[in-house]
Amino acid sequence: MIAIFSFTSKNFFRTSTMFTILKQVSITGIVCIGQTMVMLTGGIDLSVGSVAGVSAVTAAIFLKSYNLPIPVTCILVLILSLIYGLISGFCVTKLNMPPLIATLGVQTSLRGLAYIVTGGLPVYGFTKAFGSFAQGSIVGIPNQVILTIILFIIFIYALAKTTLGRYLYGVGGNEEASRLSGIGVTKIKLMAYGLSGFLAGIAGLVLLSRTSSGQPSAGSGYEMDAITAVVLGGVSLNGGEGKLHMVVIGMLIMGVLTTGMIMCGINDYVQQFVKGIVLILAVAYSEISKKIRSRMIVTE
Repeated sequence: MIAIFSFTSKNFFRTSTMFTILKQVSITGIVCIGQTMVMLTGGIDLSVGSVAGVSAVTAAIFLKSYNLPIPVTCILVLILSLIYGLISGFCVTKLNMPPLIATLGVQTSLRGLAYIVTGGLPVYGFTKAFGSFAQGSIVGIPNQVILTIILFIIFIYALAKTTLGRYLYGVGGNEEASRLSGIGVTKIKLMAYGLSGFLAGIAGLVLLSRTSSGQPSAGSGYEMDAITAVVLGGVSLNGGEGKLHMVVIGMLIMGVLTTGMIMCGINDYVQQFVKGIVLILAVAYSEISKKIRSRMIVTE
């Protein structure tokens, strides 16, 4: 893929382009972490893009209209994003709604809320200090990339070495067996959706810092990019299978694909078409591979 884009766009194979890709995937990468945890339980979270968008808008309003300090703004926004995630989890666990429908409802409601509170207009003109995070770097590595790397390290460790990680895999692998063994299935699912919302809120704050504008449409499409990256990374849609460190590969594939298409002058409509095809192929490959493995086990 890199070779193709390097051939079709003379500016693609440059250091600046690589940093552009890293900056782009650093935001969706944060969303991917939360999406991975939800999908490991056998669920799916379509609300993450809207959570990121409404978090960016809310932070912009807090900073501009209420002149709240940056730390207070971030804390309040992250609390709200956690609540949004828990609402999705509540609908799935307590109301027994299918994850697809529950999170689609939350997605639509939050996107509408973002447009209501902004009147459909971007919110800007707040303190420039907030934008310094995304514009800054340490030893040449953008701050937002460093943040994403740190979050991945934390959650890769959590999934591999902690009780929460084992329970997430257990619930996704066999929910009934997990329940019979004493695992609080409802609690684990709520935690997964809550963390997904929380991480989407972080992504929204980083996005606001990067753009210095709270757009009501911010975060649109993040959910599909995240799902595609997670599936490309080998996480099963049926739950219980997949490694977070492999999601990094899926995330980078999506970053190279998106940046390459932009640099080749491919319009947004074609980009959406291509991403949709990639998602279909990724899911098809995942399901076919699972069937092949199942047949091999039966044969043995």
